[in-house]
Amino acid sequence: MAIEALPFCMRATGDCVFQYDACSQPLSHFRVVSTDPPYYDNIGYADLSDFFYVWLRRSLKSVFPELFATLAVPKAEELVATPYRHGGKDKAELFFLEGMSKAMHQLAVQAHYAFPVTIYYAFKQSEAKGSGGTSSTGWETFLAAVIGAGFSISGTWPVRTEGAGRMIAVGNNALASSVVLVCQRRDPGAAILSRNAFRRELRQRLPLAIKELEHANIAPVDVAQAAIGPGMAIFSQAKAVLNPDDSPMSVREALIEINAALDEHLSQDEGAFDADTRFALTFFESFGYSERPYGDAEGLSVARNISVDGVVRAGILRAAAGKAQLLRREQLEDSWDPSQDDRLCVWEATQHLIKRLEADGEGGAAALLLQLKNLPGHGDLAANCRALAYRLYNHCEKTKQAEEARSYNGLVIAWPELERQASAASKAAGAPQQLTFT
Repeated sequence: MAIEALPFCMRATGDCVFQYDACSQPLSHFRVVSTDPPYYDNIGYADLSDFFYVWLRRSLKSVFPELFATLAVPKAEELVATPYRHGGKDKAELFFLEGMSKAMHQLAVQAHYAFPVTIYYAFKQSEAKGSGGTSSTGWETFLAAVIGAGFSISGTWPVRTEGAGRMIAVGNNALASSVVLVCQRRDPGAAILSRNAFRRELRQRLPLAIKELEHANIAPVDVAQAAIGPGMAIFSQAKAVLNPDDSPMSVREALIEINAALDEHLSQDEGAFDADTRFALTFFESFGYSERPYGDAEGLSVARNISVDGVVRAGILRAAAGKAQLLRREQLEDSWDPSQDDRLCVWEATQHLIKRLEADGEGGAAALLLQLKNLPGHGDLAANCRALAYRLYNHCEKTKQAEEARSYNGLVIAWPELERQASAASKAAGAPQQLTFT
């Protein structure tokens, strides 16, 4: 256990448990704080506790009369956004925001100034559409409470904390990650930014942060959440961000701007792709794998200065009888050899990598990756395949194509192992070039 590994002097003060209301607790004074608060409306812990409480009360009331004085678990002060307790969704959200703001304020004024406060938030998307776009109600409300308490956010990092085999995950779209917010007290002398200045800062700093995340091989499923960190750092470190009418910019508006900047950055990689891949990408983002009138494909091909027949020869499109359809992975040729393909494109290579990975495992995909790396005249084909997987995951996640998104996410997660196996195979075969991680 972690506590047992601590020095004795730290164990002496770190193995005590106290029960306090987070909105008024004095325990965080001049301490390093890492906390795991309630998750908006995801889990009603008090309601779940009743299942155990009634049996424990029956057995232990005579032993601990004060702990089991009530017939059920107290619920009125539980800091979760439960509509039936507060008379509706809006009142429940207000209750959560006010309570979380008080709790975060206690941490902001008490925690040790020399160290950041880390806050775990196991976030499950809950969307609300407004005039400015789509945002997450729980995430937005939580961030508003943290910033309103006087914190600035310097980072958001996804951490794989949730096991797939736990009971809540069986048969459900349960959480895979917690998001760790790294927070510090906001500088009292912080400047005021205009919305245009905020946008400029985003477009300067966010691409560098995303590149670092991708080089660390962060899974595509976590990129959007991790990208909130550098974006919210700009927003939360300012004293205020003002709209053109001098009204303060809300957290919701900031999140929409951050997501727009992320989409813009991911779209920039399109310029490194070949024309056939750009055609397939636009066709997929417009129509998916559905069959379309031939004219739709013709219009896209003209814009890319290629022909529909050429894309068909590339092996990624079927066009016949006035219809056109992008080929699914299972429709691609099983015996495909990239060295014999006279019209090889990034789209085709990426789809075959996924097909090999899902059918033959990492060994089969690594063998194909080695072939792609050794092909002359195609630039950094492997790196472009990885970049395309990030781009396609982002699109599929936003359009709720869960199965397709999982395939692209799986390729990126497996990438370091594919690189390792490909490098080992290259050295064993005495290949002249040095393979490196992308």
